[in-house]
Amino acid sequence: MYFNSLDICTAHYLFAMLFHEGQFSEIYAKFGQLEKIKFKPSPLLSNPRQLNENAKEIYMNLVRKHIGVLSTNPTST
Repeated sequence: MYFNSLDICTAHYLFAMLFHEGQFSEIYAKFGQLEKIKFKPSPLLSNPRQLNENAKEIYMNLVRKHIGVLSTNPTST
């Protein structure tokens, strides 16, 4: 994993999009943080498989830290 601001923002955006628990949740607050720095995600971004390898690693670290599982799909069992 390496520092790339676009990868970091993209991973955080996708994580928040898939795992937020409503408008007042801690994870939902990521949208506000990304908006403050004027991050504009691709309108086509909807799945972790679309991320490059670095962004995927950042995304998976977020999932492990906040969700505690290895799944990238919030609806999987």
